[in-house]
Amino acid sequence: MSSSEFYNPEFEALSRAEIENLQLERLQHTVEHCYAGSRFYHERLDSIGIKPSSITSLDDLRKIPFTTKQDLRDTYPFGIASVPLSKCVRLHSSSGTTGNPTVVLHTQRDLEQWANAVARCLYMVGCRPEDVFQNTSGYGMFTGGLGFQYGAERLGMLTVPAAAGNTLRQLKFFKDFRTTVVHAIPSYAARLYEVMCEQGIDPRRDLALKTLVIGAEPHSEDTRKRIENMLGVKAYNSFGMSEMCGPGVAFECKEQNGLHIWEDYYIVEIVNPDTLEPVPDGEVGELVLTTINREAMPLLRYRTRDLTRILPGDCPCGRQHKRLDRMKGRSDDMIILKGVNIFPIQIETILMQFKELASDYLITLETLDDNDAMTVEVELSDMFIDDYGALQRLEKEITRQLRDEILITPKVRLVPKGSLPKSEGKAVRVKDLRKQYQ
Repeated sequence: MSSSEFYNPEFEALSRAEIENLQLERLQHTVEHCYAGSRFYHERLDSIGIKPSSITSLDDLRKIPFTTKQDLRDTYPFGIASVPLSKCVRLHSSSGTTGNPTVVLHTQRDLEQWANAVARCLYMVGCRPEDVFQNTSGYGMFTGGLGFQYGAERLGMLTVPAAAGNTLRQLKFFKDFRTTVVHAIPSYAARLYEVMCEQGIDPRRDLALKTLVIGAEPHSEDTRKRIENMLGVKAYNSFGMSEMCGPGVAFECKEQNGLHIWEDYYIVEIVNPDTLEPVPDGEVGELVLTTINREAMPLLRYRTRDLTRILPGDCPCGRQHKRLDRMKGRSDDMIILKGVNIFPIQIETILMQFKELASDYLITLETLDDNDAMTVEVELSDMFIDDYGALQRLEKEITRQLRDEILITPKVRLVPKGSLPKSEGKAVRVKDLRKQYQ
């Protein structure tokens, strides 16, 4: 592959041996930095007899205990920082709806490196300075807005910081500014298409869109293909999380066969979420990340709770950075119903195979007569012919396929398009009413 295909060939085109040598060098520096600057890590490493000099190989990373979201909450707001607050220029945080929010600090260098990572991701899927980039993510404490904004600017694109919501305005900007690249969560991408149809806009005829960046919500391959077909674009999967920096952690290349995780920024582990032991490449487990290119708040062996796997083999694009499969969900989002473990993505994968169904669905869990029950409501698409007999047959077939996949029989309700509640943020896919009875 030509170096012109890389945004940053010095790091993007490294061989496996070069990646691992760089990782060890940066890991040793990071552990030393945390030990010297973070009271949290200094005390934690001292408690188990680990010094920075103990890290002589990448395998030695496993000597270090895991860091969890609870650690960030327990040390709220700045207890894990490895530099004085006077050296930090920005913070982002979670909503904190279930306790203290998780706060992540950034130095100016951290922001520069973050912008470089996002620019690298966008360049990898064909974005160039002549493109017009429109961001439909919220700005503020959520990292998706500013993260993509600074990355797109770093690459040199004209940026449209449209922010979340106001779909009619989004479409006006698409047309007036000839937007070519859009960042949106999958459920909102589907909503954009619905409003285009209502307004008589043909995205292929009337717009200049060619590239869509999607992420933040777990979604199936069928959902991605449906979005591509609706909007006439190529849709690339993005993975990021605020604890790592935000967007730019891992990204698909043009091959669309897994997300390259930038190993000059992160060391990736996949562990069994129950035993916390490593699993072989190709096996699904919990993603654990160690930051090795951060100043303000490096995190060592952070348990993300996201479930994925490392894809074996080489990517035809030529990049040697490991590839992650799309996120299967989160270990703490797993539904346990009648003793069966179920992930919402399993249900979505079945639903999206039916052309008679639209993209929006809702899974409701409730207790009826002392028994747990699941109802799956899903909107009908414009392709469904209004016929009672056809409706019954469709419900029966969906129920059968869901039963075969998740091993229990849900109640399936097919509802008119537009019936389910819409959200400007991440789509609500599961409503668990059982808590009312516990």
